[in-house]
Amino acid sequence: MPKSDGAAEGGRGAVVAEDQLVREGDIAGDYLERLLDVLDYDGDIDLDVEAGRAIVSIDGGEDLEKLVGDRGSVLEALQELTRLAVQQASGNRSRLMLDIAGWRQSRRDELTELGIRTGREVLDGGKPVRLRPMTPFERKVVHDAVARIKGVSSESEGEEPRRQVVVFRNP
Repeated sequence: MPKSDGAAEGGRGAVVAEDQLVREGDIAGDYLERLLDVLDYDGDIDLDVEAGRAIVSIDGGEDLEKLVGDRGSVLEALQELTRLAVQQASGNRSRLMLDIAGWRQSRRDELTELGIRTGREVLDGGKPVRLRPMTPFERKVVHDAVARIKGVSSESEGEEPRRQVVVFRNP
């Protein structure tokens, strides 16, 4: 089989995958729209596909902070409920990411700064640093930030919900 056929086939596969992610985003958007209506909250829902997952954002309403909760606890729960609604409607397990009022992006920025600062601290001081327990989303952001610094590494230790990132100097 010529290489171009495989590439074209792979291209169709990517289109199908993106179409599926767009459908997931649409299902999630409908679900969240109904939720906002029930709560009588205002908010604009934005759908996107990025890095192989559907991204759904809700912005614009005054009450949206209540849907984020303490350290994103309500947001995490709503994300799981939305993933379940998508799975029920589509039959596919979803990796959908939900953001409300820009909380995830601002949290990502904070955690990136924490990861870089901690990596530099460990590089300078030599002693490992154990960070407080974090969600999987938070840990991934910290691991990605630490990976930018030569001479240090990170790993997750412990069991959920007390799983922590440990940053250490490379030998």
